[in-house]
Amino acid sequence: MAPPIPLLAVRGSDGTSLLRGPPSCEQHSAFQRDSRVGRCVTFSRDGTLFAWCNGHSASVVKSSDGSIVSTFDLPKTALLEFSPLGSVLVTWQPYSKSQDCPQGDANLQLWELPSGQLIKALYQKKVDCWCPSWSEDEQIAVRSVNNELHFFENNDFNTIANKLHMQKVSDFALSPGGQPSKVAVYVPGSKGAPSFVRLYQYPVLGGPTAALANKSFFKADRVTMQWNKKASAVLVTASTEVDKTGASYYGEQTLHYLAVNGETALVQLLKNGPIYDVSWSPNSAEFCVVYGFMPAKATVFNLKCDPVFDFGTGPRNAAYYSPQGHILVLAGFGNLRGQMEVWDVKKYKQVSKPQAPDATHFSWCPDGEHVVTATCSPRLRVSNGYKVWHYTGSVLHKWDVASGSELWEVRWQPFPDGSFPVRAIKYQAVPSELGSTQAAPTQAYRPPALRHLPATPSSKLHEEEPPQNMRPGASGEKSLSKTALKNQRKREAKKAAKQEVKPEPEPLSDPAPVSNSQSEPTCGDPEMDKKIKNVKKKLKAIEELKDQQASGKVLQKNQLEKIQKEQQLLKELEELQLGQ
Repeated sequence: MAPPIPLLAVRGSDGTSLLRGPPSCEQHSAFQRDSRVGRCVTFSRDGTLFAWCNGHSASVVKSSDGSIVSTFDLPKTALLEFSPLGSVLVTWQPYSKSQDCPQGDANLQLWELPSGQLIKALYQKKVDCWCPSWSEDEQIAVRSVNNELHFFENNDFNTIANKLHMQKVSDFALSPGGQPSKVAVYVPGSKGAPSFVRLYQYPVLGGPTAALANKSFFKADRVTMQWNKKASAVLVTASTEVDKTGASYYGEQTLHYLAVNGETALVQLLKNGPIYDVSWSPNSAEFCVVYGFMPAKATVFNLKCDPVFDFGTGPRNAAYYSPQGHILVLAGFGNLRGQMEVWDVKKYKQVSKPQAPDATHFSWCPDGEHVVTATCSPRLRVSNGYKVWHYTGSVLHKWDVASGSELWEVRWQPFPDGSFPVRAIKYQAVPSELGSTQAAPTQAYRPPALRHLPATPSSKLHEEEPPQNMRPGASGEKSLSKTALKNQRKREAKKAAKQEVKPEPEPLSDPAPVSNSQSEPTCGDPEMDKKIKNVKKKLKAIEELKDQQASGKVLQKNQLEKIQKEQQLLKELEELQLGQ
């Protein structure tokens, strides 16, 4: 049986529409385009239902034939979400008060589908963590209420089945998959105490031994917690708003690893700087981190937090695994040019390098063959539109909004795991009428004074690091433990620092030896010793200038004049030494 064709939802100032995915990218015939301004759109977890709000009402239809499931008189709805099995629709609108209702109306509503009956109306003032989190089988749902977690069972929101009481729960993340469900909880530090993240397995939430794992750390104003697909481990990105060292505008970030078996670790990154993105592989055994001052590094780590493959440096700030996990895209969006690097994860071989300038959105199609990039408002209010690509770099479909209109969102229809088989990776660009946008090789700018000389590493703004396999034994070297690797880096840094401070001794046969003044014999006359030391200092500077000249550097006029004085200084040094 042929695999299904995913739909693409498009929302903007011109309305809401559904497109049949590649290769045709035509309007979905079963869905009549809604020309009213689209406030929000969403698909159910399995993609069978589609919901949107147009400022007049919120509607739910079947994705396949466009038939109406339910309609709700909720014109102010700003956010929509389905429960995992599609049995509950959650709607949220901004919290507001009035003279008639000073305490405000319940703005978070849970609706039963397909009957459309109201299950529960709740208060949710903040948009953060607005939607309850469900387990895959909907046996458990969790909400954060007044710094504690409320657990509900079997979609009964009238009875709180369990609570997690802690000093001040700031954030949480429920594990994906079915039972037993696990929850990661973040509590920020206060009064000198560190922040911490703990893992619990429902329903064991109390007692000193209830936590499966615990990781405490300083320097955390907020955290992002990401479970892997198998719910065996969590990655925690801890961030501070301000880097007190002044090294980074983006604050300071650290990456922590917690496993349900109790193992915890600080992920040791190979370059200083911000952490831009962290992404789990769908196989749950590896994760990719994009980090470091530009040009940023990207490294794949295993579950021991050891580096597996380093992609070198480049203009990138995001990582996206395909749904099947066989392809990884490293991209530089936002304030970067939109360069995308497409990699074969199994062979760690680059497939293509297309460019999507001004893109503000990227997402994989569930088939693992296509992606969509979009320029959306309000991030960018000009050149709004989207492109559908094949991962080999070919543009299959392009759409630009009309003048005066805006594009707000594009979203793929999701599908259950296993709906699309893993196909062999192609390295040749697929044919397309719109062609490819492979980035042409560019050369770094060189000032006119350097253009007649061969290019040297010293003329580059940044040193580019090539990709390298970090697996033990891949390069023939013996693998080291994390502690040994850390100690080795410290020793190398200490050795380098010593070499910078201690000048290299010259051969004894040199007519003007430049060595440490402490080992030089003195004549007892401080004035004479001072003159000899100054002359040697000038000679050493001349030697450095001569080395720079030999490497191809163009010297200034005053530097050339210094070199011409070398013989004069050598003669002066000889006279001073004879006069001792």
